[in-house]
Amino acid sequence: MTSPISNRCINIMMAVATVLLSMCSLSASAQNADMHELISQSVSKMQSAPSDEAQLRCVAELRRIEAMFPDSTAPKYQAALQSLNYAIAHPQAEATGRLLAETQESIEALERMAAANASDVHTLKGYRLMVLIVQNPAENGPRYYLDVQRLFDLALKENPGNELAHRLSQLFAEGMKRAMGQ
Repeated sequence: MTSPISNRCINIMMAVATVLLSMCSLSASAQNADMHELISQSVSKMQSAPSDEAQLRCVAELRRIEAMFPDSTAPKYQAALQSLNYAIAHPQAEATGRLLAETQESIEALERMAAANASDVHTLKGYRLMVLIVQNPAENGPRYYLDVQRLFDLALKENPGNELAHRLSQLFAEGMKRAMGQ
């Protein structure tokens, strides 16, 4: 049998633990809001004055945010997406090889994260292969064509509302028709 004093101590400790857990939860929510605000600011800066340099600065900022929040999916996804946006527009640029390598690392990290959105991961994988096709259509087109289609189909199966997957799938189909002379 426990004494009234020990019951009182247990109740106090439980109350303190509840308060601490609540504070940790609030702190995590605040950090999450800060992370999303940083991502939004970085992308907004790039969109307000678009240039190649602004795109590369945005990617660098997103990589720093990713380092600040290593267990979060959002900075990895945004850094990969912005890297691919740059790479598709500048397939032969000096920075593109590095960006594609970093994007592959981000995709692999996202695949290991339970919180990652499978539709978004499939979309990034398909987009990366699209860039590889744009870089070298003769060699990479036959190699990756079916994989790109499959990945976008998987993305849309996971989430039919994935607008990016829809747009990229349409762009890919249109680009392939043009490449085939149709």
